[in-house]
Amino acid sequence: MLKNNNDTNNHFTADGALIMNPPEQKMHWLSFLPFERFSSNAVVSVLRLSGVIGKVGMRGGLTLESLNESIEKTFKTPKLKAVCLVINSPGGSPVQSELIASRIMSLAKEKDVPVYSFVEDVAASGGYWLACAADEIYASKSSIVGSIGVISSGFGFHSAIEKLGIERRVYTEGKSKSVLDPFQEAKASDIKLLRGLQQEVHEHFINHVKARRKGKLTQDDDILFNGEFWAGKNAVDFGLVDGIDDMYSFIKRKFGDKVKIEYMTPKQSWFKKKLGIEGQAQEILSAIVTNLRQEVALQRFDLG
Repeated sequence: MLKNNNDTNNHFTADGALIMNPPEQKMHWLSFLPFERFSSNAVVSVLRLSGVIGKVGMRGGLTLESLNESIEKTFKTPKLKAVCLVINSPGGSPVQSELIASRIMSLAKEKDVPVYSFVEDVAASGGYWLACAADEIYASKSSIVGSIGVISSGFGFHSAIEKLGIERRVYTEGKSKSVLDPFQEAKASDIKLLRGLQQEVHEHFINHVKARRKGKLTQDDDILFNGEFWAGKNAVDFGLVDGIDDMYSFIKRKFGDKVKIEYMTPKQSWFKKKLGIEGQAQEILSAIVTNLRQEVALQRFDLG
């Protein structure tokens, strides 16, 4: 017959032999939470930068205002091992290109996290400016890279309004207030002013590329910075790109099979979610304008 000792929760046989019971197993509260939350696997965050850079209609293109929340979220990811930028942009605003790239570089330095850029179809002009925010840049063999220059374009309507019998009346204070008026003939002084602005922005662009690609560029300035663009292989040879590779192969090779990939997507604003029929129509119209502008920009680099 077994006797129970309530003090120790052990048992004794009739002849006094002690039988030790295993200690009571208590479940820790952590065991009820998802394992993934406490996973030790490293994380690589992926941020997509796709489209024309700058404000385009109501929807807008790539701007720091529209991207900052996603950029900050990217670098706040727990167990972050690296950040990958997926670039597909024909360029746009040099100011927004600089602001976005500077924000990424600043957070990368603050968090001490490496950044890698992967060019899809194109990283031209401001798109390449963004790519240079990374420590290393990779592209496909058919990717278009470069176009390190500055462009301004427009139309002149002065002959058209003359034929229509329209008189243009402009009154200003300040002799340069009506610079580059499309309804007047181009003036030498206007062109000189524009050239000066372009040169300043171009030099700033060049300095950014040289600083980010220090020791990697293999060609002279008159080749690299004349606005020309190249396919992936030449871009590698010229030092504009570090190699031909795709993001998934790179991540697997560098961080292993168990690394977790987190995709960062911008949140849709509450205003856009609540748009009525009229708002949706405006959004559709804005999307058409944005897409047209993007298509015009991309056609310069479309070899398909």
